Amino acid sequence: MDVLFSAAHAGHAPKEFLLRGHFAPLAETTARAEKLAQAARDAGHRIVAPDDWGMAPIAAVHAIDYLEFLETGHRRWMELPGANPEIHPHSYPGRHMRTRPEGIAGQVGFYVGDMSAPIVAGTWTAALGSAHAAVQATELVLAGAPVAYALCRPPGHHAFADQAGGFCFINNVAVAAQHARTRAGRVAILDVDVHHGNGTQGIFYDRSDVFFCSLHGDPGTFYPYFAGYRGEGGGGAGAGYTLNLPLAHGTGDADYLPALDRGLAAIRRFDPDVLLVSLGFDAYEKDPLGVLRISTDGFAAIARRIAGLGLPTVLVQEGGYHVEDLGRNLVAFLSAFETTIGAGPSGK
Repeated sequence: MDVLFSAAHAGHAPKEFLLRGHFAPLAETTARAEKLAQAARDAGHRIVAPDDWGMAPIAAVHAIDYLEFLETGHRRWMELPGANPEIHPHSYPGRHMRTRPEGIAGQVGFYVGDMSAPIVAGTWTAALGSAHAAVQATELVLAGAPVAYALCRPPGHHAFADQAGGFCFINNVAVAAQHARTRAGRVAILDVDVHHGNGTQGIFYDRSDVFFCSLHGDPGTFYPYFAGYRGEGGGGAGAGYTLNLPLAHGTGDADYLPALDRGLAAIRRFDPDVLLVSLGFDAYEKDPLGVLRISTDGFAAIARRIAGLGLPTVLVQEGGYHVEDLGRNLVAFLSAFETTIGAGPSGK
């Protein structure tokens, strides 16, 4: 299959994020993407740089004022006396304040929801390239390819329509899903990252044309903490079109796969025209940020079950932070997916 990958990702290279009260080396590194790209290339997949799809697909999902903040925020931040070249918010509106401040220091807290989405000079360009990769992969599938893979970095599923968080700035899978809706009647999103896709859920929560299903570590004591619970099933017109399947910490292949089957059965009932997968490898048993215990063989089994739906599928990369084994897990997933649908590495 074609692998859409933007070299612009390398411009997003912050050094640190807040982890358990300490600044730690950023887990979401350029090395992650390069390892995934090299593994895909070595397995015979074609690496394709995405075209520039402009702002329309992104603005169809994200608020214009938020996008303006992402585009201009770093320059404005660096005009502050003694500013750190990495933007970290230091004040948040919390639950009781709603006003959008005029100054950049306040806007950082307004538009960045936590301390795990540092912004540097190249973040905006990298985020655009990541979103363009997701759009172009979707175009390939809409044009008839059975599957395409968007190697997105930075990832996206924690980004809301107007807020960054959790290493994410533009919600790539949401942009892709909305783009698919321009020519597809119903779209489903399956999120298998170890963290709940809270941003994706927030964007589509009140809609019935996009079904969202997420399997993730129980958020009671795990990021993103405030979303991903079983009772969250959609609101308004979207009631019943969100399905959360939180899993006990330590869940391995044997218990994960039956939960996945429940999610896939719900997707079958929804009967979508296109499936998008938020593909995280941080459910891996060795992942430093994960709480699940999925093996490499487990990722292959996940791929076979998803491919078994027989739906045109867009794979959108999310997390995965055990860099040494990232490529192995990706190749196991892609190979199992292609074998199930009867395609080779080139998609033929």
